[in-house]
Amino acid sequence: MAEPKQDQDGRRMAVADCSGDLSLSAIDSGGEINSREKWQHKQKQAIVSNYKKAPHWPMLEPLLEEIWTREWKTIAQLNIHVVRKLVEILGIETPLHVASEMGVFPDDPDERLIAITKHFGAKTYLAGSGGHGYMDMEKYERNQVKVDFQEFNHPVYRQLFGDFMPFMSVIDLIFNNGHESLQIIRENNEDPCHRGPSR
Repeated sequence: MAEPKQDQDGRRMAVADCSGDLSLSAIDSGGEINSREKWQHKQKQAIVSNYKKAPHWPMLEPLLEEIWTREWKTIAQLNIHVVRKLVEILGIETPLHVASEMGVFPDDPDERLIAITKHFGAKTYLAGSGGHGYMDMEKYERNQVKVDFQEFNHPVYRQLFGDFMPFMSVIDLIFNNGHESLQIIRENNEDPCHRGPSR
């Protein structure tokens, strides 16, 4: 969750763990949260001061209040909960599954993704564009798993202040565009399921 665009230091939102600050984007981290740090208070001050007057503030206010007032044990617990809530707010109907709750899979990253894909009876794995740099494509070919790489095209949308600033948190999009947010994302990105393979 990126810090609001007016932050002059260019900082990102962080949650304090026992070894320091961890970015909220670390969704697969099991780090314990350091409850002695006032990370919730700092986040609330930053977000309220920058977004309270946004046109769609009420859409996210209940979730934010929950984040700021509930006691969270781990980064993973917090992020999984936030992702599920944001998916619901955006209106995304795709089922979500947590791999660690699905059983035992191989430790090798590629073998793990292949096993998860087969677990659901799927024949195609949708990967982020960065996967080109580290995925062993021969393993997927041997296992007859097709890989489609998602190429994200950043949309330009209404923001509260000044010139448009890209790569903010999804909360920036929702605060400023409300129920149109998912449509804005989809209009700028082709559905990889309706195109030819990218490998």
